[in-house]
Amino acid sequence: MIHGLLWLPLLIAFVLLTALGWLERRRQNLFLNWAKGSELSKLDGAGAARLKDGIFSWSSFEAGSFKEKDTFEISKLELLELMALTSGEAPLTNESQGRCRLRLIGCGKEMDVPFSDAEQAREWMSQLMGRARCDL
Repeated sequence: MIHGLLWLPLLIAFVLLTALGWLERRRQNLFLNWAKGSELSKLDGAGAARLKDGIFSWSSFEAGSFKEKDTFEISKLELLELMALTSGEAPLTNESQGRCRLRLIGCGKEMDVPFSDAEQAREWMSQLMGRARCDL
């Protein structure tokens, strides 16, 4: 009986890890369907973003589906900034890593998109600016 009780926490951990893996796989499959046909797309802990037909949109994963938060027309992009996630209006330095947000400004609209990785956000900056110049 004692041997059975010793294995119980291990069994619970196995069931928990299996359930978490299944949820992550489901989230990734939903993302693949959501991002189908996109020119650019990303999925990380901060949310999902895509560029499709000149429209940039970002969503968060809530209650088993992607909830669209905001959209931005890339041809109207005037300024793109990399900002710190939590410290107000402070721009992110080139050496900074970790969580951040990308601020898109244009045509009187401002949109902040969270990123889990500053390096990925820098790559998106160059891609989006290139697409905005091509659309002009």
